[in-house]
Amino acid sequence: MALSDKKYSQRIEAAFAKYPDKRSAVMPLLYLAQEEYGWVSPEGIQEVADLCDMDPTQVQSIAGFYTMYSEKPKGKYWLQVCTDLACALRGADEFYEELKAELGVEDGGTTEDGLFTVEHVMCLAACDKAPMLQCNFHFMENLDMDKMRAWIAEKRAEAAKAKK
Repeated sequence: MALSDKKYSQRIEAAFAKYPDKRSAVMPLLYLAQEEYGWVSPEGIQEVADLCDMDPTQVQSIAGFYTMYSEKPKGKYWLQVCTDLACALRGADEFYEELKAELGVEDGGTTEDGLFTVEHVMCLAACDKAPMLQCNFHFMENLDMDKMRAWIAEKRAEAAKAKK
């Protein structure tokens, strides 16, 4: 069980310390499972259920309800581009189409190298900074394709270096 590894023990203990009972820590522990596996995998669901003394079906229902948990594998960088009306008025739709073309994927697709998954979402509450996206829950704002191409190249170079 990966979540019971030493690298997560302090974070698990900290999550349990914040809540009155183990079951209340299910959401932060789902984040840990997603971090470990890249998605909320069946193994991750079972591990969280075991840690929280819950039935896996209960944990799965929570993971399935909230959009911040991915129920299928994603790339290392999960790019969620806001295309709601306010962002669209600032060029988000065009940016999103260019980004998909640059990466060679459709909506929700993952690049062949497994680095990038891109999808559109509705409202990330940063309308004044569009085009913007959320990458692994961190905002990137006031984007254009030149900035994105440079960032993508940087991440690909880092991945290539890590393989050596």
